[in-house]
Amino acid sequence: MPVSFKDILLAFEFVNFGGTGEHQAFLCKQSGAFYWHSEFTGDLDELPDDIDDSDKYAQIPDKKELDLGKPLVLDFARQFLPDNVGDVQEIFSKRGAYARFKDLLQRRGALDRWYAFEANAEERALRMWCDHNSIEVGD
Repeated sequence: MPVSFKDILLAFEFVNFGGTGEHQAFLCKQSGAFYWHSEFTGDLDELPDDIDDSDKYAQIPDKKELDLGKPLVLDFARQFLPDNVGDVQEIFSKRGAYARFKDLLQRRGALDRWYAFEANAEERALRMWCDHNSIEVGD
């Protein structure tokens, strides 16, 4: 059953909202239904008993699982801010890196370029994840 890419993207954004592991989303490969869980509110939907069956359900990945964290930032810096790669590496050696990274991007006039680069990378990675998990995407 085809699943809307917008729905997959929405679930991905939910999973990545907050800290790692705070939110989870699952996709039933057979029905295309999503199931949501949050550490703060518990199950937003009642999770099926067989939610751990990877043949039937796919857990929506987070950015780290798709290498969309620090590796993506460094790829961006190498391509678009080559003079600042060392600064970016330093920024990501400490906590709170994304806020400082975005400050750097703002100062360099590259914030919009980053958002476009990140969105493009997320879409490619999610589509590859769907292919790998035998999820048919209908746009």
